[in-house]
Amino acid sequence: MSEQTINEQTKSIIKLGKSIQVRLVSDLQASQIYYRDCLGFTIDNWGHAERDEVCFILQQAVSDQDVKPNAVSAKRSSYPSEWQGPEDGWDTYIHMAWDEFDEYVEEVRACGGHIGIEPFMDEHGGWQFKNAHILDPDQYNIVLGAMRRVEQIWTETGGQTDEL
Repeated sequence: MSEQTINEQTKSIIKLGKSIQVRLVSDLQASQIYYRDCLGFTIDNWGHAERDEVCFILQQAVSDQDVKPNAVSAKRSSYPSEWQGPEDGWDTYIHMAWDEFDEYVEEVRACGGHIGIEPFMDEHGGWQFKNAHILDPDQYNIVLGAMRRVEQIWTETGGQTDEL
């Protein structure tokens, strides 16, 4: 689809429902236990793993070769900031409240969850970000992220700014 086509399209009035990601897993029972006990999801007999606005359908893969977490995406310079894309493959990005981010990461850690990349902060495009990567038993990368606008405060010494 060309950029011109994207700009010319009219907005549809049809409402789409909740997005549910389907995950092929190497061991359905182990994945269900991990999503329940380490990530705090409820699990039903259909294979749904659900918590708040996030839902996965966990399905048993026929073969381990069918389990394919995402590879790293290509860098691109067309983002509306200096960021050019993630350094790791992302399978899911879960946005959460800034003030709840650290607590959830610690809950996952305390329950035996695998923190693939420890929490880190970055800034671009006028936003400050906190991210952490959680890996499930099949190495699907669940990126937790929180963001807030960068606030600049003038200090009393020479009008310099401190970024929060």
